[in-house]
Amino acid sequence: MKKLLEVCQYGDCDIRFNTDIQPEKLSRIIPGLSAQIAFSMMTQLWGGIEQPVLAVIRALAVADLAASANRKEMLRMFGAAADDVVKILKEANEAFTKSGGQIVSFGPGVMPPKAKS
Repeated sequence: MKKLLEVCQYGDCDIRFNTDIQPEKLSRIIPGLSAQIAFSMMTQLWGGIEQPVLAVIRALAVADLAASANRKEMLRMFGAAADDVVKILKEANEAFTKSGGQIVSFGPGVMPPKAKS
């Protein structure tokens, strides 16, 4: 198991972060990691805990933007990166469907039936 990001609050103003990801490898792993996280958020994460998890993710993104020297550039970069991840996921879904797979979507907070996995 690899710790992607741990965020712990020890007091009102004491928030600490930890990760197993090595900074020198960030530029190589982030695009693939983004796609893996998006896929997970569309599958396993949706099952009841998405609201608090997404609230913290969004708080981290807002804090990152607030601390940024150039918010417009960061938003442009986020948009471009998200477009790339959407393309990757769309291509993966199309390949899966062409190979005979079937994609069944469930909305946030909706658990799949027990018989499905």
